[in-house]
Amino acid sequence: MDFELRHAREKLEREQRERMQRAKAKADRERRAKAEASRRREALEASHRERRLDAARAQEEADQKMEEVMQLGKGVSFVHMFEALRYDGPGDKIKLPPSSFKELSDEGALDKGPMYFRLSKVRDTVPGTSMEQDTEEATCCGVLEFTAREGSAELPLHVWNNLFRNDTPDVPLIEVRYVSLPKGTYAKLKPEGAGFSDLPNHRAVLETALRNHATLSKNDVVVVNYGQLQYKLKVLELKPESSVSVLETDVEVDIEGSDSILDNEENQHVLVPLAIGKVESSVVEEGKFRYYKFSVEESASEKIASGRANIEVKIDTDASGGDTDIYVSRHPLVFPTQHRHEWSSHEMGSKVLILKPKDSSLVSGLYSIGVYGFKGTSKYQLSVAIKDVNGQRIGEHASALGSVDIDSVLCRNCKRHIASRSAHLHEAYCMRHNVACPHDGCGVVLRKEEAADHVHCNKCRRAFQQREMEKHMKVFHEPLQCPCGVILEKEDMVQHQSSTCPLRLIVCRFCGDTVHAGGEPIDARDRLRNMCEHESICGSRTAPCDSCGRSVMLKEMDIHHIAVHQKS
Repeated sequence: MDFELRHAREKLEREQRERMQRAKAKADRERRAKAEASRRREALEASHRERRLDAARAQEEADQKMEEVMQLGKGVSFVHMFEALRYDGPGDKIKLPPSSFKELSDEGALDKGPMYFRLSKVRDTVPGTSMEQDTEEATCCGVLEFTAREGSAELPLHVWNNLFRNDTPDVPLIEVRYVSLPKGTYAKLKPEGAGFSDLPNHRAVLETALRNHATLSKNDVVVVNYGQLQYKLKVLELKPESSVSVLETDVEVDIEGSDSILDNEENQHVLVPLAIGKVESSVVEEGKFRYYKFSVEESASEKIASGRANIEVKIDTDASGGDTDIYVSRHPLVFPTQHRHEWSSHEMGSKVLILKPKDSSLVSGLYSIGVYGFKGTSKYQLSVAIKDVNGQRIGEHASALGSVDIDSVLCRNCKRHIASRSAHLHEAYCMRHNVACPHDGCGVVLRKEEAADHVHCNKCRRAFQQREMEKHMKVFHEPLQCPCGVILEKEDMVQHQSSTCPLRLIVCRFCGDTVHAGGEPIDARDRLRNMCEHESICGSRTAPCDSCGRSVMLKEMDIHHIAVHQKS
């Protein structure tokens, strides 16, 4: 009996402990479930709160960006991403698709004057992520026309090189943003190489190049073409902002000196200053030029113009197998070449070139010397001097020595007048040792051992030594091709490039710029006035007459003054 009661009590106690354990476990589960639900609820609320904050920040950034866009564009919002394409054209004006014209027109951009845009590269930082704008490589530009295909923008060479300076991606993407730019008042530029400041009136040359530009941006590189030469100038500073408009405004321009060292300037057109009376030593390689410049003052020009002094250019070449040529020109022809020069010397070895200006009133000023490496690497010493002419005039000594004695006979070999008493001895000696050149028009008397070295050119009939003939044929009779396509020999090429070549550089009498002359004008009256094609077109612009205010073509202004205002 006791055993059964004890067993029932133990069973009851065990069941009570199990119920208590189950109740405790259930309470623990409920407590953990409540805690997990609370944690999840707090996390969800935090997530929603963070999303609301992100959305608010994004909206704030979007509003701020829109405000900036509206401020930059003066109320015009135009921001698009395009694929960049390149086209050959001058200046900094891009081409946009026709849809951009409609959007800009709807925004009212056409009523705000010239349109300007800021271009920046767009890069994909991580594959699969959103694009980001590269603000470090950005530039500004104008717009030329709206003819590009949809989804693309065509950039001229200037904009392309400034935007993609280091590398060009496989698919170049750019962001085009409409902006409003202030008119520029000041610009500081610096040439990347030497030689730009040597150009005559280089500021006018820069001004002509900037006429194709609508904007300038800091750190941009502006390319200036002068004939076949090309110079690069970097924009260091702009005012009033880092990007400005250069349309219809006067900009004060400062040009800093280049950091390039003359001795390291290879294959570049650089004028090394050369003082009169000083000797300059250097080396020139075959097929290359070394350029120098010197000036003639007004005091010395009077003596040169009157014939009492000459400008003498002397070059001494080492006898080491090399050979040089000299080409000299007077500014504005800055860099003389084989085709374009005023004076030249092609003798072998050392040589002296006497400069005799054609116009006595154009003696003073700057001159350029080009030392050309004709053969091999040549070491030379170059000097310029102004030397007085001997008081005895040319021909006086010759006439004194050449006076004919009455008692004389003519030598049948050398054709000189010899005294009768020694004629037989002279003629016998002359026949034995001398020979006259049989070439028509020559008649030079030579020693018989020198006669074999005396030859004439079959084309120009000039006389040379045998060793000089190869150089003469190469310099004077080898066909040369002008950049305009004409093929001529050297002397004809010099005349062609100085008078008739459409690519020759001239200073326009109307705009004052150094430009390509072009061909002959269509108007016969302009041809009679010795105008070129550029001057005929440039002179067709009208300007108000200072006396009557009537609009008259520039090329007719002198006739207008004579015909209308001469009496008054």
